[in-house]
Amino acid sequence: MLLGITVALVFPVSVRAAEKKKLIVIDSYHKEYLWAQYTHKGFCDAMLKLGYFDNRDQITEYNQKDYVETSTSIIKRLWMDSKRKKSKAELAEVTAEFTKIINSFKPDLIFLGEDNATDYIGNQFLDAAIPIVFWGVNNTPVKYGLVNSKERPGHNITGVYQTTYYTESLQLLKAIVPRVKTFVVLSDDSTTGRIFTKSLMHLDQKGLLPCKLMGTVSTSDYEIWQRKASEYQEKADAFFVAQYSGLKDKNGSSVPDAEVAAWYIKNIKIPEAAGFRHRVAQGMLCAADDSGYNQGYEAVVIAHDMLANGLDPSTYPPRAPRRGPLLVNRQRAQQLGIKLTDNRGIEEFID
Repeated sequence: MLLGITVALVFPVSVRAAEKKKLIVIDSYHKEYLWAQYTHKGFCDAMLKLGYFDNRDQITEYNQKDYVETSTSIIKRLWMDSKRKKSKAELAEVTAEFTKIINSFKPDLIFLGEDNATDYIGNQFLDAAIPIVFWGVNNTPVKYGLVNSKERPGHNITGVYQTTYYTESLQLLKAIVPRVKTFVVLSDDSTTGRIFTKSLMHLDQKGLLPCKLMGTVSTSDYEIWQRKASEYQEKADAFFVAQYSGLKDKNGSSVPDAEVAAWYIKNIKIPEAAGFRHRVAQGMLCAADDSGYNQGYEAVVIAHDMLANGLDPSTYPPRAPRRGPLLVNRQRAQQLGIKLTDNRGIEEFID
């Protein structure tokens, strides 16, 4: 009788443990990157709302340790660090390492953040039994061969992609600074930077931008990037600051985002648009925010439809989330002598 009671007490606990969802999250970037912080805030808020976290203390633990076990889930996070480790050899090495971890962890679902994780890790598990949800893929989710079409993915992978509001960002810039007629794209030579640059070139060729593209800078050499920015500010009315997280100094070391932004704000005297909140937070003048928060949040909503409601990723169309606010950095406007006498469509100020 005592033995029977003991089994009755222990058995339900083991069943509950076995029912916990095992989720693995792989981000293309590194934890300190501001965009990643915004996406993971949205991710964590959705995970809490939908019951995968029990409370905010578990979110704190997860963000500190990249691992947490809750009453419903076991969640593990990995960082590819591909802003700083971006050679083919480095990406192949981290892909092999993370593939082994995934196979050992045996997750019920894989989250992939941004292009490199989606491309490199997603292709290792294409048509596997594990559902995969991505976020932050630039422009179209079809390009890596993981999704047949936006209407019908056709495989075990779907998620959230970025449209990036290039036109809207430049329209906001022109509303703030009406004299802007020409601009230059200022970017590093990363995967993301190249995507942004090509997209702006395409929109310019189609005549869909409110001002004329007169040049592009695409280099990961910080000294060249600085020199080109200084030269172009004498020729163009404005910049579209696309990307600068992949810049490296003369020793081949990555230059921190904050250091690049500080140099830019100090030395560049013409206005700029960007496409993201984190760039405006670092000092850029304005952006129509392609919200990282909404990217992470929507990815969890999609995953929940699969985990809780049994939806099939092969028939679940990927989608772009709603746009974030039209943002202006008030300090940058003041530095540039721009008087914001009315809202000019501005939806949020950052100081």
